[in-house]
Amino acid sequence: MSRNSTPDIQFDTDGQLRHLLTIDGLNAETIIEILDTAESFISIGQRHIRKVPLLHGRTVVNLFFEPSTRTRTTFEIAAKRLSADVINLNASRMSTSKGESVLDTVRTLEAMHTDMFVVRDGSSGTAHLIARHVPAHVHIINAGDGRHAHPTQAMLDMFTIRQHKGAFDQLRFAIVGDILHSRVARSQIHALNILGAREVRVIGPQTLLPTEIERLGVTAFTNMDDGLSDIDVIMMLRLQLERMEGQLIPSSQEYFRLYGLTSERVARAAPDAVVMHPGPMNRGLEIASSVADGERSLILPQVTNGIAVRMSIMAKLMGPQPQNLEPEP
Repeated sequence: MSRNSTPDIQFDTDGQLRHLLTIDGLNAETIIEILDTAESFISIGQRHIRKVPLLHGRTVVNLFFEPSTRTRTTFEIAAKRLSADVINLNASRMSTSKGESVLDTVRTLEAMHTDMFVVRDGSSGTAHLIARHVPAHVHIINAGDGRHAHPTQAMLDMFTIRQHKGAFDQLRFAIVGDILHSRVARSQIHALNILGAREVRVIGPQTLLPTEIERLGVTAFTNMDDGLSDIDVIMMLRLQLERMEGQLIPSSQEYFRLYGLTSERVARAAPDAVVMHPGPMNRGLEIASSVADGERSLILPQVTNGIAVRMSIMAKLMGPQPQNLEPEP
C-alpha cells in the first residue's frame, strides 16, 4: 500500500489529531495516548450510571453507507457514555439514490450543528473525501472503508493485546485468513509495526494474499501450521465472501481444513498464545467453536474494550483530556 496525503489530513496546523482516518501516519506516542486514556474509561462500563459529561452538548452522526450492527452499536454506546447526542443514519446510499451526493448529505447535517461524523462505506476513500471538505470544527472517524482501513478496530485490538500481553516488542503476531480483502488486516499491520512488534506474519492461501505484501513489514506464509509456530497472538480474519470475485478458495470445507483455527493448530503456537477475531465470526469456516469459546479466546474482551477505545478516540478529537470522570448527576 503506498502512502498518500492522508496523514496530513488527519492533523491540524498545530499537529493535533483532527480526524482518525487510518493508522498509517500516526506515531507510537499518539496510539499509546489513546490506549492510556481508554484505560480510564474501562471502569465507566462497570458503574451503575455509565455516563460522564465530557462531550455534553456535542452531536455525533453515525453515517453508515455499509451496514454493521456491531460497529455502529459500539460507536453509539461510546458517544452516549460521553453524554453526546447521537444520530444513526444507515444510509445505504439512500441520499445518492435521490440524486444527492455524499457531500450534499454531509453539508445538510453540518447545518444541523453536527460535531463529528463516524463514516463507514463499502468503497475506499469516503471518510477521506468528507474529511477534505468539512469545516475545522467538524471531526471524522473512519469506521471502515472498502479494503483500505479500519483504524478503530486496530486500536481496540492493540488495547486488548496490551491488556493481556504487555509490551509489543517481545511478541510474535500472526494475522490469518483473507488478507487481500481485509481493511482490518492493513490497519493491524500498521499498528503492530508502529508499536514495535517483534514479528508480524500473515497467513493465507496465495489467492488471498496481496502481491508484495512483504513491503508492509510482514512475513507471508501459505502453510498454516508453519506460520503459527511460536506465535504469541493469533489474529483471525473473517472470510469476506461478498467481496470476492471469482473462485478464490476451493470450498468452505477445504478452506477450514487448510486455514481454519482448531485446538490442534493453536497448540503449535506459544504455550500461552491468545486468539482474537474482529467479528462477526464464521464458525466452522475460519475458527472452530472450541477455540472461539475457549480459555485462550479474547474475542468477547475485544467487543467490551471497543467501547472504551472509541470513547477515548472521540474524547481526543472533540474534547479535553478526561480529568473529571464522575457520572452526571
